[in-house]
Formats: sequence, C-alpha cells, structure tokens
Amino acid sequence: MATKRYQQKIIVLGDSGVGKTSLLNRYVRQEFSQNYRATIGADFLSKEITVDDRHISLQLWDTAGQERFQSLGMAFYRGADCCLLVYDMTNLKSFQSLANWRDEFLKQSSPNDPATFPFIVLGNKSDLVNERVVSEAMAQQWAKENDLILIEVSAKEGKSVEEGFQEGARKAMKREQQSQPILKPAINLKKNNQTAGKKKSCCK
Repeated sequence: MATKRYQQKIIVLGDSGVGKTSLLNRYVRQEFSQNYRATIGADFLSKEITVDDRHISLQLWDTAGQERFQSLGMAFYRGADCCLLVYDMTNLKSFQSLANWRDEFLKQSSPNDPATFPFIVLGNKSDLVNERVVSEAMAQQWAKENDLILIEVSAKEGKSVEEGFQEGARKAMKREQQSQPILKPAINLKKNNQTAGKKKSCCK
C-alpha cells in the first residue's frame, strides 16, 4: 500500500539581513555562504521530510524583508500552513519587528482561525555570542506571552536549524488534524419514515 504523502507550505518572515535565506540553504542544501544577497520578492525551495512517521513535501518560501516588497505578501502568504518568524540576535530592531510581521501575515493570509495558526520563532546567529543584544530571557518572555515556541539557531554552524523547521512542520500537521471536520453518524431516514408513518393509539 502506498504511503500517504502530505504537502505543506511554510513561509519564512523577518527583517532584511536576519538570515532567512541562509537558514533555508542550511536546512535544504546543508550549505552556508558569507556573501549576503538580498532576496528580491520571494523564492522557494523544496524538501522531503518525515515527521512522526508521516512523509511531508515541504514548500519553503523565502520572502524579502525589504519594506518595498511587503505589498506582495498576499500572493505569497495564501495557503500557508505555518510561518517561521526570524530575528537576528545581534539586532534589537529585528526582534522588535516580529509582532508586526506576525500581524501583517495574519492580515494578508486570512487563515481559518488565526488564533491557532502555527508560528515558530527562530533567533538566528547564536554563534555570535559576543555581539548578542537580544537575550534568551527577553525572547522567551515575548514568545511565552504570545504562546509561541522559540528556538535559537545558527545558520552558519547549523545549530538547531533542522529542529526549527521540523517543529514548524509538526505544528502544521497537528493543526490540520485538529481542523478536520467531525463526521456525525448518518441518520437512517428510512427507519424514521417508518416510525412516523405508524399511528399511535391512545386506547384499545
């Protein structure tokens, strides 16, 4: 019997320069480059994974962090199953922008039940210990207040990158299963009609 294969669309959001493209290249290709090239509009990579014994085809969308491309969001965000919010630990502004990225995504993607839509927060560049300005405690507090999962990663070293994407896929799968409609028992109309057709007698 053929194994059922699931498909998921995961959007990666965050300010320009936080390392979104680097995280995707590390996760999909196991590569890292020091040369920075800003993403224009959006790009996507694909990856086949297995999560909790389920085969998933991931479509990973790498989006531009520049403000001039944010108007394209609706076209890219539609149909997303999960969103990874990325910030740079050495850049406080990129962390402070996360709420705006999340709100704009929900506004433009219009998912069913926005309150349960899965977001994962990735704090990138954990290898730059001496340049860090966003503490883990600060990030964890924000994530906890918004009921989000925070994972600190390093695209350069590969630290926890796979964990971050796997957790996103797992959350998306869980939400999909919970949103499946509950089938109610079929009503036997024939039986009901037979009952309705019988006349009740109040006396002998």
